[in-house]
Amino acid sequence: MYKNLIIIILGVMCVTMVNPVKKASANNSKFITIETTQGKVIIETLPKIAPNHVKRIKELVKNGFYDGIIFHRVIEGFMAQTGDPDGNGTGGSGKNLKAEFSDYEYKYGTVGMARSMNPDSGDSQFFICFDGCSHLTGQYTVWGQVTSGMDVVEKLAIGEPPANPDKMISVRLGKK
Repeated sequence: MYKNLIIIILGVMCVTMVNPVKKASANNSKFITIETTQGKVIIETLPKIAPNHVKRIKELVKNGFYDGIIFHRVIEGFMAQTGDPDGNGTGGSGKNLKAEFSDYEYKYGTVGMARSMNPDSGDSQFFICFDGCSHLTGQYTVWGQVTSGMDVVEKLAIGEPPANPDKMISVRLGKK
Protein backbone atom coordinates (compact mmCIF):
# COMPACT_ATOMS: atom_id res chain seq x y z
CA MET A 1 0.00 0.00 0.00
CA TYR A 2 2.78 2.45 0.91
CA LYS A 3 4.61 1.47 -2.25
CA ASN A 4 1.60 2.51 -4.36
CA LEU A 5 1.33 5.80 -2.46
CA ILE A 6 5.02 6.55 -3.08
CA ILE A 7 4.61 5.75 -6.78
CA ILE A 8 1.63 8.13 -6.99
CA ILE A 9 3.52 10.91 -5.19
CA LEU A 10 6.56 10.48 -7.42
CA GLY A 11 4.33 10.49 -10.47
CA VAL A 12 2.69 13.77 -9.41
CA MET A 13 6.12 15.30 -8.76
CA CYS A 14 7.36 14.26 -12.20
CA VAL A 15 4.28 15.69 -13.94
CA THR A 16 4.68 18.94 -12.01
CA MET A 17 8.35 19.25 -12.98
CA VAL A 18 7.66 18.44 -16.64
CA ASN A 19 4.57 20.70 -16.84
CA PRO A 20 5.21 23.57 -14.43
CA VAL A 21 2.36 25.92 -13.65
CA LYS A 22 2.45 28.71 -16.20
CA LYS A 23 2.29 32.32 -15.14
CA ALA A 24 -0.61 34.30 -16.52
CA SER A 25 0.44 35.89 -19.78
CA ALA A 26 -0.22 39.49 -20.66
CA ASN A 27 -2.83 38.23 -23.16
CA ASN A 28 -4.87 36.81 -20.28
CA SER A 29 -4.36 39.87 -18.11
CA LYS A 30 -7.34 41.49 -16.49
CA PHE A 31 -5.61 44.84 -16.92
CA ILE A 32 -5.08 47.29 -19.76
CA THR A 33 -2.47 50.05 -19.53
CA ILE A 34 -2.97 53.23 -21.52
CA GLU A 35 0.04 55.51 -21.88
CA THR A 36 -1.42 58.95 -22.65
CA THR A 37 0.21 62.27 -23.37
CA GLN A 38 -0.58 63.13 -19.73
CA GLY A 39 0.62 59.88 -18.13
CA LYS A 40 -0.41 56.30 -17.43
CA VAL A 41 -3.92 54.94 -16.81
CA ILE A 42 -4.54 51.35 -15.70
CA ILE A 43 -7.96 49.78 -16.26
CA GLU A 44 -9.14 46.53 -14.72
CA THR A 45 -11.40 44.78 -17.22
CA LEU A 46 -14.68 43.26 -16.03
CA PRO A 47 -15.17 40.09 -18.13
CA LYS A 48 -17.86 38.69 -15.80
CA ILE A 49 -20.03 41.73 -16.52
CA ALA A 50 -19.30 42.24 -20.24
CA PRO A 51 -17.40 39.24 -21.64
CA ASN A 52 -17.90 40.08 -25.32
CA HIS A 53 -16.91 43.72 -24.91
CA VAL A 54 -13.80 42.84 -22.90
CA LYS A 55 -12.82 40.25 -25.51
CA ARG A 56 -13.24 42.76 -28.35
CA ILE A 57 -11.38 45.57 -26.53
CA LYS A 58 -8.49 43.16 -25.88
CA GLU A 59 -8.43 42.15 -29.57
CA LEU A 60 -8.22 45.80 -30.57
CA VAL A 61 -5.47 46.42 -28.01
CA LYS A 62 -3.45 43.40 -29.25
CA ASN A 63 -3.73 44.71 -32.82
CA GLY A 64 -2.50 48.20 -31.86
CA PHE A 65 -5.81 49.76 -32.90
CA TYR A 66 -5.86 52.33 -30.10
CA ASP A 67 -2.26 53.54 -30.42
CA GLY A 68 -2.21 57.22 -31.36
CA ILE A 69 -5.98 57.83 -31.06
CA ILE A 70 -7.06 61.13 -29.47
CA PHE A 71 -9.51 61.83 -26.67
CA HIS A 72 -12.04 63.53 -28.94
CA ARG A 73 -14.69 64.36 -26.34
CA VAL A 74 -13.77 65.45 -22.82
CA ILE A 75 -16.53 67.04 -20.77
CA GLU A 76 -15.43 68.39 -17.40
CA GLY A 77 -17.24 66.67 -14.52
CA PHE A 78 -18.76 64.06 -16.83
CA MET A 79 -16.42 61.91 -18.92
CA ALA A 80 -13.49 61.55 -21.36
CA GLN A 81 -14.18 59.67 -24.61
CA THR A 82 -11.75 58.06 -27.04
CA GLY A 83 -11.44 55.12 -29.43
CA ASP A 84 -12.43 56.81 -32.70
CA PRO A 85 -9.73 56.51 -35.37
CA ASP A 86 -11.36 59.44 -37.22
CA GLY A 87 -11.09 61.65 -34.12
CA ASN A 88 -14.55 63.18 -34.47
CA GLY A 89 -16.87 60.70 -32.76
CA THR A 90 -18.16 59.02 -35.91
CA GLY A 91 -15.57 56.29 -36.54
CA GLY A 92 -14.85 52.85 -35.21
CA SER A 93 -13.33 49.47 -35.96
CA GLY A 94 -16.28 48.35 -38.09
CA LYS A 95 -17.66 45.70 -35.70
CA ASN A 96 -20.71 46.52 -33.61
CA LEU A 97 -21.36 44.59 -30.40
CA LYS A 98 -24.60 43.51 -28.78
CA ALA A 99 -25.14 45.48 -25.57
CA GLU A 100 -24.22 43.82 -22.27
CA PHE A 101 -26.06 46.04 -19.82
CA SER A 102 -25.67 45.44 -16.09
CA ASP A 103 -26.46 47.06 -12.77
CA TYR A 104 -22.78 47.89 -12.20
CA GLU A 105 -23.04 51.48 -11.07
CA TYR A 106 -21.30 54.12 -13.13
CA LYS A 107 -19.04 56.03 -10.74
CA TYR A 108 -15.70 57.81 -10.76
CA GLY A 109 -13.33 55.82 -13.00
CA THR A 110 -15.91 53.48 -14.55
CA VAL A 111 -15.17 52.64 -18.19
CA GLY A 112 -18.13 52.25 -20.52
CA MET A 113 -18.73 51.59 -24.18
CA ALA A 114 -19.87 54.55 -26.25
CA ARG A 115 -22.75 53.95 -28.65
CA SER A 116 -25.32 55.68 -30.80
CA MET A 117 -29.07 55.62 -30.05
CA ASN A 118 -29.01 51.93 -31.03
CA PRO A 119 -28.08 49.95 -27.88
CA ASP A 120 -26.21 47.39 -30.02
CA SER A 121 -23.95 49.92 -31.75
CA GLY A 122 -20.93 49.84 -29.42
CA ASP A 123 -17.75 49.38 -31.48
CA SER A 124 -14.34 50.70 -30.40
CA GLN A 125 -15.17 53.99 -28.70
CA PHE A 126 -15.25 54.10 -24.93
CA PHE A 127 -15.44 56.65 -22.14
CA ILE A 128 -14.02 57.04 -18.65
CA CYS A 129 -16.37 58.64 -16.13
CA PHE A 130 -15.66 61.49 -13.81
CA ASP A 131 -18.55 62.09 -11.39
CA GLY A 132 -21.67 62.75 -13.44
CA CYS A 133 -22.32 59.32 -14.96
CA SER A 134 -24.67 57.54 -12.55
CA HIS A 135 -27.65 58.04 -14.90
CA LEU A 136 -25.88 55.80 -17.48
CA THR A 137 -26.13 52.69 -15.27
CA GLY A 138 -28.01 49.94 -17.10
CA GLN A 139 -28.04 51.89 -20.37
CA TYR A 140 -24.40 51.68 -21.49
CA THR A 141 -22.17 48.61 -21.27
CA VAL A 142 -19.62 48.77 -18.45
CA TRP A 143 -16.42 46.89 -19.31
CA GLY A 144 -13.80 48.27 -16.93
CA GLN A 145 -12.81 50.29 -13.88
CA VAL A 146 -9.76 52.56 -13.63
CA THR A 147 -7.54 51.30 -10.79
CA SER A 148 -4.75 53.85 -11.25
CA GLY A 149 -4.40 57.10 -13.15
CA MET A 150 -7.64 59.03 -12.68
CA ASP A 151 -5.42 62.02 -11.87
CA VAL A 152 -4.12 61.60 -15.44
CA VAL A 153 -7.63 61.42 -16.91
CA GLU A 154 -8.51 64.61 -15.00
CA LYS A 155 -5.64 66.41 -16.81
CA LEU A 156 -6.91 65.62 -20.35
CA ALA A 157 -7.67 68.65 -22.52
CA ILE A 158 -11.36 69.60 -22.39
CA GLY A 159 -13.49 70.04 -25.51
CA GLU A 160 -15.54 68.32 -28.22
CA PRO A 161 -12.94 67.97 -29.68
CA PRO A 162 -10.34 69.83 -27.63
CA ALA A 163 -8.28 72.45 -29.48
CA ASN A 164 -5.11 70.46 -28.64
CA PRO A 165 -6.37 66.97 -27.82
CA ASP A 166 -4.46 64.50 -25.71
CA LYS A 167 -4.03 61.02 -27.11
CA MET A 168 -3.38 57.43 -26.23
CA ILE A 169 0.27 57.01 -27.19
CA SER A 170 0.17 53.25 -26.62
CA VAL A 171 -2.31 50.77 -25.19
CA ARG A 172 -1.12 47.38 -23.92
CA LEU A 173 -2.46 44.37 -22.07
CA GLY A 174 -1.23 44.04 -18.49
CA LYS A 175 0.07 46.49 -15.92
CA LYS A 176 3.12 48.11 -17.53
